[in-house]
Formats: sequence, structure tokens, C-alpha cells
Amino acid sequence: MAPANDTTLRIEDAVNDLCPWSGKPIVPEALTLYNGAVVGFCDAACRDKFARAVAAFEDALRARRVANAGLHQ
Repeated sequence: MAPANDTTLRIEDAVNDLCPWSGKPIVPEALTLYNGAVVGFCDAACRDKFARAVAAFEDALRARRVANAGLHQ
């Protein structure tokens, strides 16, 4: 999940020091933005796993909202 613009993400701005998936230290090459905050990972594979998880949860929430509203997509 790359940043939406050309802003360079900096490791010192990350809200975490350890990868939430592996528990290893984060690296500058595996940063992303999440809800306006820089989040770090130990490698690109963990960063991409996070992006897939976020997308899946967002899709599930969107489907639930549609179902609760009685709408069908």
C-alpha cells in the first residue's frame, strides 16, 4: 500500500517500532499510511498483508452497512 502522493514516509514518524505481524523491528522500506498515520513493518510482505487485511475488513463493513440499510449492490 503505497502513499497516495509523493510525500516520503519517514521511519521516525511511525506510530510503532515493531512489526505488528512478526514482532521484528520496522524498516524504512516497509512503511504505509493508515488513517493518516505512518505504520511500519519489517518487510514489504508484512506491509502488503496488512493492506489486504484492511481491505477485507473495509469490504465486510461496507457489505454490512448495505445489508443493514436494506440496499443491494
